Amino acid sequence: MVAGSKSSVVRVPKAGELVAASLRRRIITGELEVGDPLPTEAILMEQFGVSRPTLREAFRILESEAIITVLRGAHGGARVLAPDASSAARYTGLLLQYQGTPLVDVYRARASLEVSAVGMLAAGTQGNELETFADLLAAGEDLLDDAEAFARHDVDVHQALIDLAGNQTLAVLAGMLVHIIDAHNALFIAAHGGGNERPAARAAHRAYLKLLGLIRDGDATAAQEFWRKHLDAIEKYMIGDSETTLVEVLS
Repeated sequence: MVAGSKSSVVRVPKAGELVAASLRRRIITGELEVGDPLPTEAILMEQFGVSRPTLREAFRILESEAIITVLRGAHGGARVLAPDASSAARYTGLLLQYQGTPLVDVYRARASLEVSAVGMLAAGTQGNELETFADLLAAGEDLLDDAEAFARHDVDVHQALIDLAGNQTLAVLAGMLVHIIDAHNALFIAAHGGGNERPAARAAHRAYLKLLGLIRDGDATAAQEFWRKHLDAIEKYMIGDSETTLVEVLS
């Protein structure tokens, strides 16, 4: 091989990976629906022309992706599960932990997604989305004196902003970050005490209501600028100058 040239070796997928890919495609396309049992091992071994160990390797791959569950025993077998965003969040968290990602990085990524979503909501056709958001905010008013309950509500508000914008890719990405921030909220409250969080909860609730008004006015620029400032303030309050990494939050 000439010095400095790139290797042209191509990795050939294992048989178990190929079987898993075929079954995964059937699940994602709806050919196999949530709750459906997969065909028996004997049928699948015949269909794919593979051994039982190879088929079980494929099952392990799909189980690790949380799109099937395998029950052992006489009445066991594999059944289809709905793809779960929390599984993606866990893998994302592991990757970020491994890379030593600082927590502030997650807050800033969430801010970028939310500000984009706010612009979409304010500039778009406003139908039931804003009423849904208004109902969510009204429910939170009763939680202002309960730090843990309001923290969970706060997570729901931030996720709802992106969900209601109607971009599914943004919603999935935000869900991964929300999983991490939710874990940090719990640690923050445990460290600082719930009683100290009431003023912050009330300030957050006022910010939600102001944002709702700006979105209803259709002023996308003002809504985005306001929400960016609010999220910057949250970052400073929750993190400050800390160099906390995700390993410390998610471990």
